[in-house]
Amino acid sequence: MKKYTTIFKAVLIAVLIAFVFKTYLFASYIVDGESMEPTLYDGNLLMVNKIAYDIRDIDRTDVIVFHANPEEDYVKRVIGLPGDEISFENDVLYINGEPVAEAYLDQLRPNDGEVFTEDFTLEEVTGEKVVPEGELFVMGDNRRDSLDSRSFGFVSSEQIVGKVDMRYWPFSQVAVQF
Repeated sequence: MKKYTTIFKAVLIAVLIAFVFKTYLFASYIVDGESMEPTLYDGNLLMVNKIAYDIRDIDRTDVIVFHANPEEDYVKRVIGLPGDEISFENDVLYINGEPVAEAYLDQLRPNDGEVFTEDFTLEEVTGEKVVPEGELFVMGDNRRDSLDSRSFGFVSSEQIVGKVDMRYWPFSQVAVQF
């Protein structure tokens, strides 16, 4: 009988630890759609760190999950931080008038002679000259086929679920850096 009590306690502790991790520290998400391809594919399983931004600030190029609406969460890359003036010209990202290399896109750009990211200014797509305080400008890596801040505007810091820390499924695509 003592053996079963010990096993029961161990299982109960494991369940409690898993509950705390799932509820407060990490969340699992399934990528739905093609907007982050080929960085992330439809059906990939992601581990999202829910406390990362309680500890540190959001960085440009972080891949985040946020509540797009009450029914859906989106995964996108942070392009603009509060105070940033953003534009794209001839497939080059400019932040505050300075060109910014998007090295994470180098291997993703198709070599088909077409523009990967259409020209725009922040003001043209959002009506704002700079990213407002408490907001982010996000884009999918699949720039030709992404519903992102160019369409729906800024993402409020309150909408953020967390930072994508790991892709763990399928096993052949496990990654921890995006």
